[in-house]
Amino acid sequence: MPAAYERYLVPVVFRPFAKDLTARAAALHPRRILELAAGTGVLTADLLTAAPSAEVTATDLNEAILALGSTRAPGAMWRQADAQRLPFPNGGFDLVVCQFGVMFFSDRIRAFTEVHRVLAPGGRFLFNTWGPLRRHAFEAALQAGLERAFPVDPPRFFQTVPHGCADPAAVAADLEAAGFAVEDGRELTLQGRAESIADLATGYLTGTPVRAAVEERSDGPAVRATVIEEMAARLGPGPVTAPMTAYVFRAAA
Repeated sequence: MPAAYERYLVPVVFRPFAKDLTARAAALHPRRILELAAGTGVLTADLLTAAPSAEVTATDLNEAILALGSTRAPGAMWRQADAQRLPFPNGGFDLVVCQFGVMFFSDRIRAFTEVHRVLAPGGRFLFNTWGPLRRHAFEAALQAGLERAFPVDPPRFFQTVPHGCADPAAVAADLEAAGFAVEDGRELTLQGRAESIADLATGYLTGTPVRAAVEERSDGPAVRATVIEEMAARLGPGPVTAPMTAYVFRAAA
């Protein structure tokens, strides 16, 4: 799953936002960076380039993803960690970053409180979350394909998890409950470019947790064919450029 995620999804969906978040991070001139939910290291690698004098510690809960990420961004220190129980001392970092990871925290306030704890006074927490599913053209088309392939009880992972944190006011309230002062929260729409909708669909169906739901419910190749057909009908077979909306937050400890 990590290899499919890295090959098919990272270039189209995650790299544009990693470049944006990296620029925002570098502008803060950090010395000690902690990255949460680092995945396969797309943001990590950019941080190492943009802030070469900073010490970067990259973490993720998934060991297989850590193993791949550490090969993609070997200049960082990689460590398995749960964002809700960070294995780091108080005040050890001046910047914590997280790209599209906070939606996976089962207790956001607890995780944000941990981030606050490991930040030095005045340190910053910089992260992004996806906006509503309907404003992510690729994933809205994907969900339509899943609903066509599964007319009864389709997989709703994308609605409930990646796009389940799409209320910026609620995110800001959780930050404040954890002791942060929210300095900035803004909407950001960037364009993703997919050379092939078939490849992108393959990435979503094999490189994300929806893979298990598809394998449990039906014949995988038939589902893939239906999803590709629906996505291509909505977006074209590729190359295709489409908008993706997220929210970007910066909070001070």
